[in-house]
Amino acid sequence: MAELQMYLPGILLAYAALLVGLISPGPALMALMGVSLGDGRRAGRFFALGIGSGSFCIGVITLSGLSALLVAYADAMYAIRIAGGCYLLWLAYKAFKSAARPATVAAKADNDPQQSPAHYYSRGLALHLTNPKAILTWIAIISIGFQPGAPLWVGMAIVAGCGLLSTGIHLFYATAFSTRPVIALYRRMARWINGILGLFFAAIGLKLLFNR
Repeated sequence: MAELQMYLPGILLAYAALLVGLISPGPALMALMGVSLGDGRRAGRFFALGIGSGSFCIGVITLSGLSALLVAYADAMYAIRIAGGCYLLWLAYKAFKSAARPATVAAKADNDPQQSPAHYYSRGLALHLTNPKAILTWIAIISIGFQPGAPLWVGMAIVAGCGLLSTGIHLFYATAFSTRPVIALYRRMARWINGILGLFFAAIGLKLLFNR
């Protein structure tokens, strides 16, 4: 019990740091919004599960110490930035393509996704695993809650808790973005929404590719 009281504040602080990151808009949240609005709730939920799985994987890698190698070797981090930038530019292309469609294109029904569940899951997973911001966020989270000399269970509690929080919150976003009022708004403003998403993805993707 004394050991739990000693490390619990750091664990809770790590959870709080993750929550702040999840609230602020980023590539994962914006992409999830586009999928949930355009392809429906079921597609959005599988996309969210992919994001959550990616978050958990990065957390495990960070806890194992492999993330330190990415920081130490610039080439590895540069390769991740290139992959992430290219993927975001591809998302920008898809968003601009949707924006160019006639305004009569409507959002899909809740349970009528365009592709298989595995397609949306893999998209969410790929987006998160190639996001340098997610990697750096996890390094900060582990650094906050897992101090030198702390037992392994502390790191495992941080990874498991943050992974569950990430998955749960993204599932909530997927549900919220696919409600009838939001879909009705999307039907009226589909071109504008997709155009804004395209600009966002293009700006972040180009920043990853060209910023040193």
